[in-house]
Amino acid sequence: MPVYPFVTLDVFTDHQFGGNLLAVFTDARGLTDAQMQSLAAEMNLSETTFVLPPENPAHTARVRIFNRTAEMPFAGHPSVGTGFILAAATRDVADALTLEVPAGLVQVEITRDAASTPIGGMITAPRPLALGPELATDVVAACANLETADILVSNHPPVEASVGVNFVLVEVKGEALGRASPDLAAFRKAAAAQRTAGNRLSLHLYARDENRIRARMFAPLSGTWEDPATGSANATLAALLVSLSGAEDGNFTVSQGVEMGRPSVLHASAWQSPGGLHARIGGGCALMFRGVVEL
Repeated sequence: MPVYPFVTLDVFTDHQFGGNLLAVFTDARGLTDAQMQSLAAEMNLSETTFVLPPENPAHTARVRIFNRTAEMPFAGHPSVGTGFILAAATRDVADALTLEVPAGLVQVEITRDAASTPIGGMITAPRPLALGPELATDVVAACANLETADILVSNHPPVEASVGVNFVLVEVKGEALGRASPDLAAFRKAAAAQRTAGNRLSLHLYARDENRIRARMFAPLSGTWEDPATGSANATLAALLVSLSGAEDGNFTVSQGVEMGRPSVLHASAWQSPGGLHARIGGGCALMFRGVVEL
């Protein structure tokens, strides 16, 4: 009976029991698509990753990312966490890794402590900022159990955006952020009307104090009632904020997961380039469990 090793870790934190949980199957050779999806559902985390040999030998690995219900083209904390695990597994891994994901190539820069032990990572999102359709404030408010007046539109309306995976970015009043909670029926109605959303309408709410941001992310249709730390969403947000400012670049510190008892800190940046507006996201990692699955 084949045995598949896995590790779990907390991402976007400097200590155990914080940040966003991730499971990494470090050698997924032999697993079918259906088995990967079943294992991700069994893990019941926001995402689970499966490491495979790279298609291009110049790259570090091919990585497939599954949430509870479907495969993801790209995701932030799985990319950071998987890069961290690969770097921690052997001293032969360089500090700059290249991961092949369905959305493209993800560059991972490993951060180390004074003893050269990996402590986290920073990734560059695989695609430049792309904006999609706007959502009506009343629709967004209903999804988040908020009042329409809680949604701020002076900087931008609720808008779908992506640097590799789509999120609806919504600025809200500071005190409203803590009151927000997902309404499943409203999510289903909004996803049916939002043709590009499919079954994974993901709502990323944020409140901003200059370059310090508090955020929450709800994606109940794909099994994530709330996410403790969403790297891809916050990378997208950083890119959107730089695009709105007209600046060449910008840096942001994001706090997420506080309401869930999983405090997370994410460092996001974005910059203009000839190829579009690109973004990076990073933070610390902490190892948790090691185990095997027999299938």
